[in-house]
This record gives sequence, structure tokens and C-alpha cells, in this order.
Amino acid sequence: MMSFSPDGPPPVLRFKQGVKTTIDVTNALQEASVVHWHGLRIANRMDGVPYLTQYPIEAGQTFRYAFTPPDAGTFWYHPHCNTLEQMAWGLTGVLVVEEAQDPGFDRDLPLNIRDFRLGGDGQFIDFFKPRNAARGGTYGTVSSVNWQVDPVYDLEAGSLVRLRLAVTDVTRVGAYEIAGAEAQVIALDSNPLPVPLPASGLILAPGQRADIALRVPDDESEEVRLVLNRPNGAKTMARFRPKGSSLHRDLRELKPLPPNPVAEPDLENAEILDFVFGWSPEGDAPQSSQCGSLGYTFWSINRVAWPGDLPGPFDPLARLKLGKSYILRLRNETPNDHPIHLHGVSFKLLRSNKRELPPLVTDTALLRSQETMEVALVADNPGDWAFHCHVIEHQKTGLAGFLRIGD
Repeated sequence: MMSFSPDGPPPVLRFKQGVKTTIDVTNALQEASVVHWHGLRIANRMDGVPYLTQYPIEAGQTFRYAFTPPDAGTFWYHPHCNTLEQMAWGLTGVLVVEEAQDPGFDRDLPLNIRDFRLGGDGQFIDFFKPRNAARGGTYGTVSSVNWQVDPVYDLEAGSLVRLRLAVTDVTRVGAYEIAGAEAQVIALDSNPLPVPLPASGLILAPGQRADIALRVPDDESEEVRLVLNRPNGAKTMARFRPKGSSLHRDLRELKPLPPNPVAEPDLENAEILDFVFGWSPEGDAPQSSQCGSLGYTFWSINRVAWPGDLPGPFDPLARLKLGKSYILRLRNETPNDHPIHLHGVSFKLLRSNKRELPPLVTDTALLRSQETMEVALVADNPGDWAFHCHVIEHQKTGLAGFLRIGD
């Protein structure tokens, strides 16, 4: 049973690919909540979105989530009710689905990367500023990894370590790198890469993850750093120290990660659906909600602002036929970045008007300022699936909706 309370870091949850798991979530808060399993392609009723897939878990109540993860990789979990406040408290945890066969690492180390908004006295301050919510979002004041500032991890010298980076922050888009050691990016957003990438200049937005194969140096004097490169200078987020006699491992010893069983879209027969991410139409105002409202409406999808988490009924942004292939054309008409997350279905990056896109499979795509991106998917998971920006201030002020997959 998992107790959902803001008095300590959420645990790392480890599951096995293809093995059914059951989680009893007890809400120990003094307000409603739910848990969303970010990136997992599971049954709609287990997805953890208030009213869209389940009623909120009231204070003191327990809800049983049961699902079988079809994909291996690095995922995470968080509330989808009073989302900004509860995530700002720190209710964001890493979820690992292990492959059926051991890929050969000596250690597996999840890194939960997020900011907190704390004042000089160490106490929480306002979680957002309206003028920032209408722009790029409100940044935290203290950067952390696994709830610690600049933690140090002792690793066996010469060993191979799987670093699982999960950006569970509510706002920050950043460029990360591993400095001081040989390292490769082997998976992004839970999906293995066909060819590993250098572990530098790695852009990760809220909701995104990266698996990095680190070859720990042989000598104890050589320190390795996880670095966040910011406009105002580089910041060391975590450090890794070699310890003991070298194991003399080599990255080439690792087995390639097996691809997840994501259906390949039929691009020749795919239907194109257009989505415009922009400002809110004039006159929209948020409605009161059991799951919280920030009190503002700034954003919209296809000129419709999400009114908040309410019983509805609401119309979907689009209706997709079960089993059919689609190309989603995502157009950002704003000067701000939007990490766009689709629940329940993975999609493949196709093309952009701004940059070359690798053929990655993902559930969260970073849509840059004024960018138009096309992605493709097979609508193979029935239900009403949330579709929103993962800058939570944007999500909670209108930049959200849902897609309906059915017969």
C-alpha cells in the first residue's frame, strides 16, 4: 500500500514488464487526489485523471490501481488533481519497469530531477506567479536530485551504471550532460534508441526521461557530474565518485535494450488531425473544481480552453477510430515552449518546420516556440485520454483537453 503524503520523498516503484501489479493508494492529504502513471500504456480506468477516468480519491480513502505494464523503461507518477500544488510539495516519484532480461548493468540509479519553490527560511513560497503562468511558467528556487541539493553517489570504480533521469519538475526545460566520464544515452521517454547518443546537450522538459549508460572511471580521484547547462551558467546537479578497485567494464558489454511493443503507424493511410496550441479566447474564465483551479485562463488547444477538472460531460478535441493510424500536426503559435503529453498511447516523431527530428517513440514531445511538429500513432488503446502541456501552470490555465479512442 502506498501512502500519499507530503512528509517525505515518494518511493521508487519497480515493476516487471508484462507482469500484473496492484497498488493500493491511500490519500493521507486533507484534500482530494489521484495518481497518474506517466507514460504507461494501460487501461483507461487505471490512468488516474479526475472525472475523465475515475472519481477523485477523497481524503482518507483508498483506491486500488491494477495494471500490467506492456513497456519497459523509466516512467514516473504524480497527482492529476490539485496538480500544481501537490506536485510543488514534492509528490512526484520515479517508476521503473524492468526488462525481462537483465541488460548487464552493475547498478541501476533513478534520479528524480525537480525544483522546489522555497524562501530563504526553507519554507514554501507561492507556487506560481500569474504573469509567469501566462508566459513560460514559474521556476523553482532550489534545484534537487532525489530531494537533495548536489547529492554525491559512491559507485564502484570501472563499473557500468544505468542512470535513469526523470524530470518531474512543473516548469523547467533544461540541457543536461554527464561530465567527466564516458556515457551514452540509450533510451528516451522509456523507449530504447536504435543508436546511442552522446550524453551531452540532452534537452529534457517536464515529463521527459532519459536512460544513460555511465562507465564509471577507474580512479577514485576522478569525479563525474550531472550538469544542467542554464543561460546564467552551468549547475552541478549530482556527483558520482568511483570507489574501490576497478571492475574494468566496457560499455560495449551491454546488451541492446529490446524495443517496446509499440505499433508502427501506417503513414500512407494515416488521417491527419490538426491541433493549435495558443492563447485563450477572450472572455474565458476558469470554473471552480474539486481538483483545484489557479483562478486564471491563459491558454487553449484549438481555441478551446480546458475549464478545469469537472464531471462534464465534455467534447473531445478529436475522435480517433480504434486501430487506425493518425498523424497529429501540432502547431505552437506562442513564443513559449510546451512539452505536450498524451496519455495512454505512444507516438513517433516525424518532422518539424524548425529542426531535424530523430525517429523517436515517445509520450511527451517538446514543442518549441512557433514550431509545427508532426507525430504519428496507432489509436490502439480505447478510452478518453488526456492531452496537455506538462508545464503545469499551462495545463491548469487552459492548455489541456482529451482525445477519444473508440469504435
